[in-house]
Amino acid sequence: MRRLTYIAPLAFALALTACGEATEGAAGASSSGAVEAVAAPAGQKWSDTVSKTEAGGIVMGNPDAPLKLVEYMSITCSHCKDFGEQAFVPLRDNYVDSGKVSFEIRNFVRDPLDLSAALLSRCGGEAPFFPLTEQALGYQTTMFEKAQAIGEATYSDILQSDPKVRFVRLAEQLGLIAFFQQRGISADQAKACLADTAAAEKLMSDTQKGAEQFNVEGTPTFLLNGQKVEGTNWITIETKLKEAGAR
Repeated sequence: MRRLTYIAPLAFALALTACGEATEGAAGASSSGAVEAVAAPAGQKWSDTVSKTEAGGIVMGNPDAPLKLVEYMSITCSHCKDFGEQAFVPLRDNYVDSGKVSFEIRNFVRDPLDLSAALLSRCGGEAPFFPLTEQALGYQTTMFEKAQAIGEATYSDILQSDPKVRFVRLAEQLGLIAFFQQRGISADQAKACLADTAAAEKLMSDTQKGAEQFNVEGTPTFLLNGQKVEGTNWITIETKLKEAGAR
């Protein structure tokens, strides 16, 4: 595995990190008594409560949930796609909506494709972030096919262009602007988000912090109440949640 490295703040040159099992330093939650469910405010579901976190992630669920699950994820990671397909519905319906578990996604940007998609997944604010991320993961194969079709010369030219237009150009080639436009993000809004160099720098900085603070080397990587958890599939993560009392 290779760690994410940065060449220069505005270069946006990202080295690929691994997509798969984390290899070291992980600890699971210990067994405990069952956690009691907490009712959401009248007329609401806890999964409708979505906000930004100090760590730069987006969290869904009861702000005071005793079990806090965090996923460091990359939209260009196949294992993250697999986890989303396995986990999103049962995690939301059975755990987040019970008030026992909150679920936070922290984008761990691995490459320019991933950074472009991450910027667009956040472009509509917090409320649509989770469904947009889920759908962007589903677009992964098409995005890779379009990236292959760009060709090395054009790709290199895009990455060397002005930061204000770099990710706009890349997203156009990948079909991402049209993809998100079909999901409520206008073309002008998408281009403005992709040209937001401060937002891109923040995602890169938060990625570096995750790598340093929690030794995140691959995606997806999970934390449960601040402790790193081994495993990348839903069966493993659900078992850890149950062991911690979400049953």
